[in-house]
Amino acid sequence: MALPATTPRAAARCPIAACAPTPPVTAGGRPRELPFALLAERGMMVGGHRGMGMNAVGAPPGARVGAARERENTLLSFGRAAEHAAVAFVEFDVQVTKDGCPVIFHDDFILTQKTEVLYEMRVTDLLLEEFLSYGVQKEPHKVSKPLLRRMEDGRVLTWSTEEDDYLCTLQEVFEHVSPHLGFNIELKFDDNIIYPSVNLNRALQAVLQVVFQYAGNRPLFFSTFQPDAARITRELQSVYPVLFLTEGGTAKHDDTRRNSLDNAIHVCQEYDLHGVVSEVRGVLKNPSAILKAQESNLAILTYGQLNNVREAVYVQYLMGVNGVIVDLVEEISNAVADFSKPDLGQSTFSNSVDIGRKHESFSQQQLGFLLRLIPELIQQPH
Repeated sequence: MALPATTPRAAARCPIAACAPTPPVTAGGRPRELPFALLAERGMMVGGHRGMGMNAVGAPPGARVGAARERENTLLSFGRAAEHAAVAFVEFDVQVTKDGCPVIFHDDFILTQKTEVLYEMRVTDLLLEEFLSYGVQKEPHKVSKPLLRRMEDGRVLTWSTEEDDYLCTLQEVFEHVSPHLGFNIELKFDDNIIYPSVNLNRALQAVLQVVFQYAGNRPLFFSTFQPDAARITRELQSVYPVLFLTEGGTAKHDDTRRNSLDNAIHVCQEYDLHGVVSEVRGVLKNPSAILKAQESNLAILTYGQLNNVREAVYVQYLMGVNGVIVDLVEEISNAVADFSKPDLGQSTFSNSVDIGRKHESFSQQQLGFLLRLIPELIQQPH
């Protein structure tokens, strides 16, 4: 089927996956090692959420996590994150346009307004050229469509940031972001859609084609809330780790595979995945799952608002969590670097903690203290 004519920028950024990709291998014919080998030297990895942090549109004044200075999921935000040596990777969301082009965008729908009329389109129903026409434009002669964002409560708000940047494709991210910065590519699918395997396969092959062509030696891993997408990604390639995303029991879904941290670990075992990325409350409420994951040689990473609280991250550090995805990138990455210092025993956090035995010294009393704080912390504006 012939594709519509596109602009030069769109044409240059629109590789169409036509066949299953062939995974690259290192010298000697063996797949690359997991990027989690970095854990041995880092102790705990810090990842920037959508770059330097998500844009919390509509957050009240004084909120701890507000609208990040940079627009999320853009080259500007990724580049700023790369400037922080303690940041191991950035997490970002990839969707595939109607004409088969992987782009970086979190929300399932993209909104704009013209003459007081609201226009709302599903990202995957747009052609690449249409997607790139939203927001600030790379070419100065083009008129930008203002971006709006729909909140969970149904409100639609203007999506403005202090520093703006244009929407981008997966290829552009590989080409323009420092190759030393790791990527956590979240394979984004709508929770409210049941996808036939053929549709999942088509979208995943489009993403993998770009990854295999442009990743080079960059450390990266995939993650997704869609369990069948995780399974298919693992079947299509064995080069890059695949992690399963879960709310850890903080939300309920018709698909029971998504309803608990224990179920997520079972998914990893069944599909030969490499680890779990859990909402942080799921891990704090079920710390025994960390040992279960470790016994299965699975990595455990977390995301969520509590990861912007230094004390919550510190407890995870003691528990043996392998990485945290955060919005307050500079503050938390500096805190984690401080946790790892040899003289940490002199800090106010750890007068009674033997860092040489950090995992063994973690107590139920410490966990109980944090769990008592959770209701207050999650009710704070963010």
